[in-house]
Amino acid sequence: MKEKTVAFHRRTVTYSDEKWQLLSSIRSKAVTVMEKISDFQPILYGSVARGDVHKASDIDFFIEHIPETYLLEMALDDLGIKERSIIQATPWHLVKGAITLFTGETITFPITESKLREIEFYYFGGAIELDDLKEDKRVPGVDKRLILIRPNEEGHIEEEITGREAEVSKILNVSIDIVRERSQVLNRRDKIGRTGVYLNRRLMHDESFEQVLKEICDKDSNVRRRG
Repeated sequence: MKEKTVAFHRRTVTYSDEKWQLLSSIRSKAVTVMEKISDFQPILYGSVARGDVHKASDIDFFIEHIPETYLLEMALDDLGIKERSIIQATPWHLVKGAITLFTGETITFPITESKLREIEFYYFGGAIELDDLKEDKRVPGVDKRLILIRPNEEGHIEEEITGREAEVSKILNVSIDIVRERSQVLNRRDKIGRTGVYLNRRLMHDESFEQVLKEICDKDSNVRRRG
């Protein structure tokens, strides 16, 4: 079910023993993947970085710089690669590669040059590095309801971000522009629904990211402009 944005919201959430055990289990899986691709300096982002997980929480990673994709695939090969895709949210957004493992984790990375705000998107939701994960660190971030999750010893505190954009940008160490942008996008999604993505091209077994990107760029000026 799609999460609705929430206004005028503040509450303290205390985690049960079961919740802490679930978080530990999910994070253990994340460590396994991050260690395999540590040379690429991945970040873990979203609820697993913040701590507010549930049984169906995604384990998502992002690599900030354009990688040598064949080396990345080699590093992940023994974990089992289920799917490889090239995705672009809109004609103006970053073109990304995505690798999904059979165990469900997804590793996303730029395959065209990225802009600062496109990197900040991941930190807006909360993001940590491998050393932080091993030290059991949790960080603040904003969820899809536009609620700021601020971890504490018992669980976390939830606070709305509307009207607090400048404060939230400082807490998350991101620009106020990304806070405003994400607020607009998620509020708009509440009103008109998700509109899909501009590009989602699944790669065949014998295709490389670079090869398929070139083929797409040859045919699509929008993708070529970002390439």
